Amino acid sequence: MSNWLERNRIAVFGLLAVLSVAGIVIVYRNPSPPPVELITLTPLPPTEPAVSVSESPTPQPTNTPGPLRVYISGEVKQPDVYLLAPGSIVKDAILAAGGATGQADLNVVNQALELTDQQHIHIPSRTEALPTPPVVEGGVSRNIAVSSSTRPQGKATPLVVNLNTASAVELDMLPGIGPAIAGRIIDYRQTVGNFKTIEELTNVSGIGSATFAKLKDHITVQ
Repeated sequence: MSNWLERNRIAVFGLLAVLSVAGIVIVYRNPSPPPVELITLTPLPPTEPAVSVSESPTPQPTNTPGPLRVYISGEVKQPDVYLLAPGSIVKDAILAAGGATGQADLNVVNQALELTDQQHIHIPSRTEALPTPPVVEGGVSRNIAVSSSTRPQGKATPLVVNLNTASAVELDMLPGIGPAIAGRIIDYRQTVGNFKTIEELTNVSGIGSATFAKLKDHITVQ
């Protein structure tokens, strides 16, 4: 064997050289694969279940307050019953009646007072007898507005009242006459005209022969 290697040494070394070159070429043609990069995955937060949105309940309808029925008399241009919006004040009633006349004494009327249903507001003249001033407690007056239903305290019934010039307060002081009838007398006077005789008073609704018998000594048209 050694003799064979000795004789073929050059051939063997040549073959080994060729194999070495071939191995180097194969290595360069097939480089080692790149290193594997490890990626750390962050876990996602748990998904919350979807919340169903329930429909909001339908609001119940609210009752709308009706208009206020207010009777205004006295020194206004058109005394009558008026329908006013809730929350209205005395000043609104005066404006609804065409405004105050030139004889009205608005200084004694609380025009900022809020009205109530079926209220009677009387606007006095400057010559009317006024009731006792109201008591003021804590800065708030307990009188709301001068009304024909307010009778002056401590004042006797006048001996004779002129039906053509008397105010609602003066008429209210007559025997058998209340705020409602006093307002009708003034309405009659403004609609039909001045009374020509005291007997004409019986044309006013609510005044019959019995009531007139109580009044005839206390009234005049002169």
